[in-house]
Amino acid sequence: MIKLDEIDRRLLFQLQEDSNRTTKEYAYLLGLSTTAVYERIKRLEKSGVITKYVALVDKQKVDKAFVVLCHVKLIQHIKDYVLQFEREISKLDEVAECYHISGDYDYILKIYVSDMQSYRDFMVTKLTAIEHIGSTQSSFIINEVKHTTTITI
Repeated sequence: MIKLDEIDRRLLFQLQEDSNRTTKEYAYLLGLSTTAVYERIKRLEKSGVITKYVALVDKQKVDKAFVVLCHVKLIQHIKDYVLQFEREISKLDEVAECYHISGDYDYILKIYVSDMQSYRDFMVTKLTAIEHIGSTQSSFIINEVKHTTTITI
């Protein structure tokens, strides 16, 4: 684990808010030289604290605003079934996130599709085609109250 000082934390906050700024802009915001900011960013990338840079897409504008949280329970929670499910679910483009969880279900999926019919088609042709699924339970997002990609450090 890398030791982060207050400047690293502030820099990471700024990068998480908008990673499209120039090094010079970050330097101005942090009261540092451009070289110092550049070296800090490179150190954070090299150490694995920063893993990648991405563009966030407006799901409304790309017709993927129907968001579903789907709980999945396997028929048996044995290693082969777990590994097979995880391999298969990783191939499905509609699944943006998949977490192995504790509790009544084994997994929770975050799925982006265009509408209810698309979700039904996804369930019938893709999700339930995966072997060893015992049951699913779906919840549909009514309103996004908070969504952030920022991790407070």
